[in-house]
Amino acid sequence: MSVVTRLLTTLGKATGIFTLVAVLAAVLLTYLDDPDPVRYTSMAEDMKTLEENFRQQKKSCFILGASGETGQVLLQELLERNIFSKITLIGRRQLTFDHKAYENLVQEVVDFEKLDEYAAAFQGHDVGYCCLGTTRAKAGADGFVRVDHDYVLKSAELAKAGGCSQFHLESSRGADKNSSFLYLKVKGQVEAEIEALDFDRYAVYRPGVLLVERQESRPAEWMTRKFFSAVSSVFSTSMSIPIQAVAKAMASNTLLQPETKSEILETKAIAALGKSAGK
Repeated sequence: MSVVTRLLTTLGKATGIFTLVAVLAAVLLTYLDDPDPVRYTSMAEDMKTLEENFRQQKKSCFILGASGETGQVLLQELLERNIFSKITLIGRRQLTFDHKAYENLVQEVVDFEKLDEYAAAFQGHDVGYCCLGTTRAKAGADGFVRVDHDYVLKSAELAKAGGCSQFHLESSRGADKNSSFLYLKVKGQVEAEIEALDFDRYAVYRPGVLLVERQESRPAEWMTRKFFSAVSSVFSTSMSIPIQAVAKAMASNTLLQPETKSEILETKAIAALGKSAGK
């Protein structure tokens, strides 16, 4: 048997094994899936009316984390739908945009280590979106807690004090303040502490694996996203979701009037609400 033949045989076996594992994993993920959401269906026809009514109120918003994957897509979504009269980006550096659609954005550069000194940047906004976050691998355990908890919570406090009535937080599937895993524990803690601030409207989004080509993608992350992308194309699962759906859901949910002041949207609810935006 030639080297090429042996190589092809080995690759064939590996592909077969991977396919079997993928199928078994997909079945398991489907079994563990979120229940189908009962809200946010058949809303596409009403969304344009909701957008127009909201637009006439001439509200303003700010985005934290506009340089990140979700923040970038959310900003684009808000600009395309034109529901705010003013959009402010709050971040640690000035962002550069080439397209004319971005020319009227307001940018506030702040030092997150001294946020109290930048309280003015958080004043006068009706709606706040927080897509701020890092990873333990990038920032270390202490750095992760500082960004995903301390920066996020302090920003929410300043926003509330500045008159913001509606706050939308991107969190993570499995967030739990009592978790033994640092990532999920921190996410759950900051969710609860922001809820205690008592915004008039508070929405938490807990997406699964975000399907996006990261600018700084490590091999393990790349493989994970490719796997979940393949699975989601065959099975409906709450373990992953396209990042565009998250952004659309955050924008659409801003227009709604829920029955409760606080709500948590898991992946399937996010996906359903994202679809309601239409094209």
